[in-house]
Amino acid sequence: MSQDFRSVWANCLRVIRAEVGEQSFRTWFMPIVPVELQGKVLTIQVPSVYFYEYLEEQYVEELKRAIYQELGPEGRLEYSVVVDQGNAQAPPRAMHLPPARKAAPGTPAAAPGPARGYTGTGAPAVPPRAGGAPARGYAGAAGSGAAAAVAAPAVTLRNPFDAAKTMDRNIVPSQLNDSYTFENYVEGDCNRLARSAGLAVANKPGTTAFNPLMVYGGVGLGKTHLVQAIGNHIKVTNAEKFVLYVSAEKFTNQFIESLQRNAVQDFANFYLLVDVLILDDVQFLANKGKTQEMFFHIFNHLHQGGRQIIMTSDRPPRELSGLEDRLLSRFKWGLTADVQSPDFETRIAIIQNKAEQSGMEITPQVVEYLAHSVPTNVRELEGVLVSLMAQSSLNRRDIDLEMAKQALRHIIEEVEAEVNVDFIQKTVADYFGVAVGLLKEKTRKKEIVTARQVAMYFTKEFTSHSLKTIGFHFGGRDHATVIHSVQTVSDLIDSDHKFKAQIMELRKKFAPR
Repeated sequence: MSQDFRSVWANCLRVIRAEVGEQSFRTWFMPIVPVELQGKVLTIQVPSVYFYEYLEEQYVEELKRAIYQELGPEGRLEYSVVVDQGNAQAPPRAMHLPPARKAAPGTPAAAPGPARGYTGTGAPAVPPRAGGAPARGYAGAAGSGAAAAVAAPAVTLRNPFDAAKTMDRNIVPSQLNDSYTFENYVEGDCNRLARSAGLAVANKPGTTAFNPLMVYGGVGLGKTHLVQAIGNHIKVTNAEKFVLYVSAEKFTNQFIESLQRNAVQDFANFYLLVDVLILDDVQFLANKGKTQEMFFHIFNHLHQGGRQIIMTSDRPPRELSGLEDRLLSRFKWGLTADVQSPDFETRIAIIQNKAEQSGMEITPQVVEYLAHSVPTNVRELEGVLVSLMAQSSLNRRDIDLEMAKQALRHIIEEVEAEVNVDFIQKTVADYFGVAVGLLKEKTRKKEIVTARQVAMYFTKEFTSHSLKTIGFHFGGRDHATVIHSVQTVSDLIDSDHKFKAQIMELRKKFAPR
């Protein structure tokens, strides 16, 4: 029975929806329109070249798995990209993007046209497999309205450590994301030590006192960006060095597979070829005794040979449980640097940097709103910006405060109910009968000073902002002024019954409903 292109794409969407978040699904997959199905080739229409590029960069694996499940191993995906939205007199114009593969060095050029068994990403349609999803493919980017050219690995290996059999480490990609660089890694008080140490390692890998370099911190704070920036810098400045980025989970899965194939020696030999080993999320080695033993021997060999070891973790070594003491002691040989949640100023800089890179125009009001609303997670903050960029592009509308609030509503819980600095300042100013702008001025009038101190007091109580950030919102005052204000209000509450009653009345306006 012949398949209908609409039902094929509907089935693909069901597969994709189960793998991506609801917000991502609505933003990046709902606008897609299926166009036709010819044999095993499904064509879908996307609203812009940027939209196409983003799908290729972020969701290539989800698309491949969906196509494989629906059309089998010979299935592939092609794009019809809208390049002119048209108007009442002229219909939209679209550009067809067939997949294109760059020939590997030293190999004959591929015949024109799409390669059989490949998706529109230029990567094989790979079935889901036990133990994790297939490795992310090599995504291309369309430029100047041209079709995307997608690079395939120079050599297809059954396992990356098969390279050890030929002792040729040049046939294995480093698994680094080229977009992670020091240039677009925003420095602040939250990450200054880690970034400085990372740059020192990147300039002189294996020869500094920072070996190993352990970077730790919470989720979404930029650890992976930093360590991959180190790897990318080394690849540019020391092209002869073999840099390898691998997650601890993937390292474990490779080791288990080598045990099953009786190829443990090949596995070890491969990792002993590495000049710079970047192991992400080392905490996942916990309670995996044999994997830890293998990593222990690899670590020793690389370290003794002057090779650089870089690791990330969600906590400092002393708090890592389930890891052998001998391994933990080696983690402490070099430098351990933490990455903390960015302060308000750093979040502002991150937003402005990301917007500039993406060619976005965002008003200061929107920038401040975003920085207020996403106070801890850089990854989440970047996700909001990507969503705003997509909505702006799709709707042909400038990014404004209302659009930002709509984008945040699906990502940040209870944004509308959040007690923020602006709300506190306005509420306190109205209560004391002063203009809200005066709270940020240098005037020393008693009624304004009192209102300012009370607003600082409630900002300290009802928000997670640092003292430095609170001072920034009150005319750029320093943290000592904030401390003094909070203490003054506390003292007055204890000594002045009328003032205490006013504070209790105001507090009801900020208490959770």
